Amino acid sequence: MLSSRDIFNKQRRRSIVRLAGAYCLDWFVFAASAIFAFLLRFDGSIPATYLRSLRIALVIWVVTKAIAIVLAKLNRGNWRYTSSHDATRLFFAITVASLVDAVLIRLVAGPNSVPRSIYALDWLLAVVGALGARLVVRAYISTWQLRHALRDKERTLIYGAGAAGTALLPELHQNEALNYRVVGFIDDDPSKHHLLLYGKPVLGSGEVLAATVRKLNIGKVLIAIPSATGRQMSRILRYVVDAGVDYKTIPGMAELITGADLGRQIRSVDVDDLLGRQPVHLDMQGISAQIAGKVVMVTGAAGSIGSELCRQVAKFHPRAIVGLDAAETPLFHIDRELKRRYPELVFHPEIANITRTADMRRAMEQYRPDVVFHSAAYKHVPLMERHMFAATENNVIGTWNVATVAAECGVADFVMISTDKAVRPTSVMGVTKRIAELTIRALQDEYPTRFVSVRFGNVLGSNGSVVPIFKEQIAAGGPVTITHPEITRFFMTIPEAAQLVMQAFSLGKGGEVFVLDMGEPVKIVDLAKNLIMLSGLRPDRDVQIQFTGLRPGEKLYEELNHEDEHLVPTAHEQIQSYVGKSQYDYREIKSLIAEIQQITAARDADRLMLIFKELVPDYCTGGSNGQTGLTVDEYVVNALTTIPAIAARQ
Repeated sequence: MLSSRDIFNKQRRRSIVRLAGAYCLDWFVFAASAIFAFLLRFDGSIPATYLRSLRIALVIWVVTKAIAIVLAKLNRGNWRYTSSHDATRLFFAITVASLVDAVLIRLVAGPNSVPRSIYALDWLLAVVGALGARLVVRAYISTWQLRHALRDKERTLIYGAGAAGTALLPELHQNEALNYRVVGFIDDDPSKHHLLLYGKPVLGSGEVLAATVRKLNIGKVLIAIPSATGRQMSRILRYVVDAGVDYKTIPGMAELITGADLGRQIRSVDVDDLLGRQPVHLDMQGISAQIAGKVVMVTGAAGSIGSELCRQVAKFHPRAIVGLDAAETPLFHIDRELKRRYPELVFHPEIANITRTADMRRAMEQYRPDVVFHSAAYKHVPLMERHMFAATENNVIGTWNVATVAAECGVADFVMISTDKAVRPTSVMGVTKRIAELTIRALQDEYPTRFVSVRFGNVLGSNGSVVPIFKEQIAAGGPVTITHPEITRFFMTIPEAAQLVMQAFSLGKGGEVFVLDMGEPVKIVDLAKNLIMLSGLRPDRDVQIQFTGLRPGEKLYEELNHEDEHLVPTAHEQIQSYVGKSQYDYREIKSLIAEIQQITAARDADRLMLIFKELVPDYCTGGSNGQTGLTVDEYVVNALTTIPAIAARQ
């Protein structure tokens, strides 16, 4: 084993050899420049009378230029790293040396010993030769090192020969830490086929990917189409899975940072990429004006949407955030996360139950929030069908408690998170959220607080959503269970939902129901197949898909607004709003909520279902978008004993 002294001596000898070689090459270039200058001047035949002048000029030119190189410190670095800065210094060093040469030659050999044109030719040849030698050495070393480095790198195809793909290629070549050797491109645009981009061919479309992978021994495919739609990404995913090759992607447009290093952003394809959602553009000034310097309370702060709302609100410098939830452990985690990411943020984790008015009044009076985002709710449809009283207590009575106490405590803005399941509801969860919307609208006419509801569909990856469930089933080897082959849902990502909620809040004037643009509905079976392929497996071959039938309260498809709700555009292209006349005034809603509290306390299911029907006439149990629901008359038959009480109330 070599000692540190031996290693130092070895490196020193290498430096001396490299330096001596650099000087020898410069001397050769300067000598050749002098000789070629004379040959060019005299058309290749130097007269005998000028041979003495050539010998004198040769010595002077080589020595003075070599001294200039030393004084300019141009041979201290490695020629491999020759830059434009080095080229500029080299130009000035040789120019100064050439001027000195002219003076010395005239003093030594006489004023007419060398024709004036030879001075110019020598200067030009010396500059071009010295710089050219450095560039040749640099190119040779770079090429040798690139070939040596590429031997151990993974043979790679870039899927997408557009702006992102062509920007990615040079980065992969320059960044030695990235283990990719790009062989060519794949692109579905026929006009690009057989083109050469940065010396790499466009080999064809995704249909030939499998054959190309086998032919060229490809180990990786990098998907570089940040603007791809969900359908395009799904099709590309099928191609790469069928090819049996590993694959990664660069971020979609929602994540891509202009001018960022694409090579460092290469990551695995995620299910979010398959939505093909356009990036959310926020009115940062409008939101900041509503939040900066204010106290913001978020109910359900430990949940998926609530915790993301806390993260998004924190970016706008509120005076404080009050995170309220009954779940201790996840609230503890969001508290730690926010304190780590935003050390200057004042965050109050508050354990409280929205169904207890005393809890809400204590929290509101203690922190005096200016803004309340109410995201606390029970949301799992089949579970709420079995626990209708819990759903009612949380979604209806809890919303009433939070909203009325907030208004009484002078909260300026109240935003309730609603759901597409509140539209023509077929489930207990949906009808309770619809009643919550009606409650919020009725309170607008009684208090100066700005009350708005924000309605959207499923949130991809939220707690208890289909994606985590599918992933668990795939990891266990299947089967993946789906209720119906035609069932569809609207999806958006958690950050997107939270951002649009905040944007809608900044637009609200009071009494609106804001509906977020959910894009095209996604078939759940397609989502499941894509998740299986993302796991490197094949649907119905490696992992089976089973259909189990619609569950109680479940629809085949969701809707974002009622037929009589005429949505109008807002200042934000991804948000529409509906402002309708309140169906119930404050006194009616207050009386109905009091009755619901009594019915819930008595655990009278028939009366509760009847009042649901009374409040939301289009509520129909049984799922399948109302096709198998019970009629109001059937509920009346089942609840005859409740008619006197209802008649007395009316």
